[in-house]
Amino acid sequence: MQIGRRIYFDTTTGNIIQDTGERYGDVIETTQEQDFAAYVSLAERVPETVGMLQLEYGQYKQDFIECSGYRVDVSGDEPKLLFLFPDGTEEPEIPIYLPPLSEQVTILKTTVTEQQQTIDDLTLAIADILGT
Repeated sequence: MQIGRRIYFDTTTGNIIQDTGERYGDVIETTQEQDFAAYVSLAERVPETVGMLQLEYGQYKQDFIECSGYRVDVSGDEPKLLFLFPDGTEEPEIPIYLPPLSEQVTILKTTVTEQQQTIDDLTLAIADILGT
């Protein structure tokens, strides 16, 4: 059995309270109530102030390996996981958290496709105007 990680976070700030990590093998999936009883960081919190993201096993695996930190964006309708990726330079005073790399790649691919279609449309329009 494979169980993805649960990320518990403060619903006001998005700061991570507990990451249960991924589990596999002879494991049993726990309930949120069991997690609150098992983890001190959760037990000392009022449950209504804690949000939870349930990830699939292996979801964002490379992002977790590459990142130097992560948090949850609680500003929108749905909480979203954001990562802090080191860029090889000096750490900025204010960390810049970004969506998972896999989501960034998908957005960039879509943007490139849309831009290529626009270029193709403009090229055809210009060719029609010039009569070539």
